[in-house]
Amino acid sequence: MNYHNITHDDMNNGDGLRVVLWLSGCSHHCYNCQNPQTWNPDSGIPFDKSAKQEIFDKLSKDYISGITFSGGDPLHENNLDEVLSLIKEIRTSFPEKTIWLYTGYKFEELINGIHYPLDSKWEDKAWRQSIVKLCDVLIDGEYIDEQRDITLKWRGSSNQRVIDVKQSLTQNKIVLYCN
Repeated sequence: MNYHNITHDDMNNGDGLRVVLWLSGCSHHCYNCQNPQTWNPDSGIPFDKSAKQEIFDKLSKDYISGITFSGGDPLHENNLDEVLSLIKEIRTSFPEKTIWLYTGYKFEELINGIHYPLDSKWEDKAWRQSIVKLCDVLIDGEYIDEQRDITLKWRGSSNQRVIDVKQSLTQNKIVLYCN
């Protein structure tokens, strides 16, 4: 797994002050994407022990609300095993911190395992589901330039949703974290 940046004290990618991990790899290739440099899964630098320690050091601060996974797409096939492992470790070490994740996939696709590429491995589907279920908030959907709206909180286009994952799973329907 490669990444491009770790942002500290970020206020734009989730509730409160957050650590943001900007991962490499995205197959969505949205027109006018804000981060096209992250599309190539081989771009950036390898995620190593020092990068993980940097994240954990920041998460240990009381004023940090949690972590946001962005990119690229954290659910790109090259990221799945390490993202799942990292989220599990964060959940264990920092249970009070929230985990947000941006993805071009739709919540329904991730939970129901539909509309994946035909060559997508079963394991990828299961990993994506496991990752989503460990998140507090999921911002889903590809960025659509024709639906760009700069007034929206935490997303770039009106088709994207800020989803309360736990409530959505409990109620078996999409529950928005915010409109």
